[in-house]
Amino acid sequence: MTQQVPLLINGEFVASESDQRQAVLNPATQSILAEVPYATSDEVDRAVSGAKAAFAEWRNVPVPERARLMLRYQHLLKAHQKEIAEILAEDNGKNFEDAMGDVWRGIEVVEHACNIPSLLMGETVENVANQVDTYSVTQPLGVTLGITPFNFPAMIPLWMYPLATACGNTMILKPSEQVPLATVRLLELFQEAGAPKGIVQMIHGGKDQVDQLMNHPDVLATSFVGSVPVAKHVYQTTTHQLKRAQCFAGAKNHMVVMPDADKDTVMNALVGATVGAAGQRCMAISVIVFVGDTIAWADELADRLRSIRPGIWNDPDAAFGPLISLAAKSRVESLIASGIEQGANCRVDGRNCKVDGYPDGNWVGPTLFTDVTTDMDIYKEEIFGPVVSCLNVASLDEALELVNNSPYGNGTSIFTSSGINARRYQHEVSVGQVGINIPIPVPLPFFSFTGWKGSFMGDLHAYGKQAVRFYTETKTVTSSWKSSPSQGPNMSIALK
Repeated sequence: MTQQVPLLINGEFVASESDQRQAVLNPATQSILAEVPYATSDEVDRAVSGAKAAFAEWRNVPVPERARLMLRYQHLLKAHQKEIAEILAEDNGKNFEDAMGDVWRGIEVVEHACNIPSLLMGETVENVANQVDTYSVTQPLGVTLGITPFNFPAMIPLWMYPLATACGNTMILKPSEQVPLATVRLLELFQEAGAPKGIVQMIHGGKDQVDQLMNHPDVLATSFVGSVPVAKHVYQTTTHQLKRAQCFAGAKNHMVVMPDADKDTVMNALVGATVGAAGQRCMAISVIVFVGDTIAWADELADRLRSIRPGIWNDPDAAFGPLISLAAKSRVESLIASGIEQGANCRVDGRNCKVDGYPDGNWVGPTLFTDVTTDMDIYKEEIFGPVVSCLNVASLDEALELVNNSPYGNGTSIFTSSGINARRYQHEVSVGQVGINIPIPVPLPFFSFTGWKGSFMGDLHAYGKQAVRFYTETKTVTSSWKSSPSQGPNMSIALK
């Protein structure tokens, strides 16, 4: 009998009564790993009711005790990291090294939640008026909702419920119906760590279940990661009811390569940044902006991409895994075809990719385009596959104009040995996360995840951060000068 993915309602893993189910497929073989239910309306209501009841008690649990729960939880996650990575590698398809990193980045967030007593401290001012003192306190909100995507089955759920519950809230977690198995294991370990019944509930389903949760009067805030159209729907639905929302959406991340950059460093950075995780991550580099004569470096990049290949999760020689579904593969291949039809030069074509012994996998090989223009579909759309587009501009001025005209503003990088160019780029670029000689500038949990423009909608910048955006944007800059001897000794700095 096929494994049935359970719901988690009021501390119990239960079988859904729903007749609507979806197969969870191994993307390398199309074999059925499990069936996930689309929860009934009654099951959704029970989960919310249970979370509301649990909140009444959980909010009064002393903050140090909540921190101790997180300490126990991070210990269990570390002990079971390999097990969780194997589960998510099988149903997501990413290779084992990438899967281990997926879990580890989530563990780092739980470690951050262990510091919750310090993070929740308020403010006090004595004598704001004659013999009048004022202080502020931070209090939990109530029942929250977390909606997570397929591409990081461990990290993104761990962005949400550990910090939400450490702050004293309860959460309904709705993981991707395509990859629910790792989340089930994460929540089993959360209960093993001593999490009280009901503080995290898990509901499976699609749009109907999500809409019911967002519209439920007892659900007061939503955190979402996913595509732009769904992010807009989640944001509009939630805020229309005057509820809080943070929605992390699509990306088209540009890397600018200056003529003074170190070529070997650029090449080494680009291979993993462009096709790692099969390009299925919002922080992938999908556009390379070669400045001046550096466009000639595209020849070597093409050679390097031809030398790597996808494979199954436990193949140590595979650079990345399959795409998540046949539909995703079809979409990526369609966009590759459109790039060729619209006049781009396809230097490396990943279509018709084969992996020995796995003829049914959703394989797309590394794909590289040059002579790309901004009116082409491969430039305008988030491809979410191992496809990279190369453009050539004459100067840093033109590079800035190009990047700033993009509707997305999630992440960007510049490779240069010039401190002046680096400082100007990070200051003037309209992107929330900037890497200087760093290919993918993903901040650690104690920094904000700071997408701009069409990459983020909401009033908070994730990780339970307590500051509200009013008329300013937060930008996170991560830089390294290790590859540039003229800059002095090894030095890595992170500025916010």
